[in-house]
Amino acid sequence: MEWFSSWFDTPYYHQLYNNRDFSEAEKFMSNLLGHLKLDSNSTILDLACGKGRHSIFLNKKGFNVTGVDLSAQSIEYASEFKNDRLNFAVHDMRKNLKGDFDAVFNLFTSFGYFDDDNDDIEVLETIKNAMRPNSVAVIDFMNAEKVIRNLIDSEVQKRGTIDFKIRRYVEDNIIHKNIKFQDNGLDYDFTEKVKAIKLSDFRKYFSEVGLELKETFGNYNLDEFDANSSDRLIMILTK
Repeated sequence: MEWFSSWFDTPYYHQLYNNRDFSEAEKFMSNLLGHLKLDSNSTILDLACGKGRHSIFLNKKGFNVTGVDLSAQSIEYASEFKNDRLNFAVHDMRKNLKGDFDAVFNLFTSFGYFDDDNDDIEVLETIKNAMRPNSVAVIDFMNAEKVIRNLIDSEVQKRGTIDFKIRRYVEDNIIHKNIKFQDNGLDYDFTEKVKAIKLSDFRKYFSEVGLELKETFGNYNLDEFDANSSDRLIMILTK
């Protein structure tokens, strides 16, 4: 089983990351919507939506949103918020989706999980094939160059009664995050793996699938991207 298929579908994944800043996510969505100026009737695909925090916020803004994710547990949770303009489904983002969308969002570093570059290309093909003519796609990725420079080798993060022991390292241009912990007398060991994809790498990917990079931003305020200092690599695409 691929690492993300098992790790993302455990309650421990959500426990470890329960300190994520939802207000920051909503601020990003507001800034992004203000920049893209999508029509109020627009349809949006949230690709790799997790528990649907972005999808739910977008729907509250009036959009018709479909959120998909490989994690059945995440989709089960997100589906509690379903309505006639907000739907969720379990889906592997490497597989094409039925439907045409005015915007496709792939947010919070939900890319680069696969060992094979062809899988990354398939994700971009999914994005491209889900886009209507004159639509837009947004990929929100980490700034890999800054992440590697500032990598914290090891730390312990306490969440409730669990101490998550974390070790980070880079190998073969992949950022590894090993997570070990104990719960109810059992030992657990997971490793997240995300490719250190730089802007130049993305440009090659986009060229291969026929997507055009229109704009880049370096944070959730949509400031200019700088490889040395930016926290994020946010890319706006058309086809």
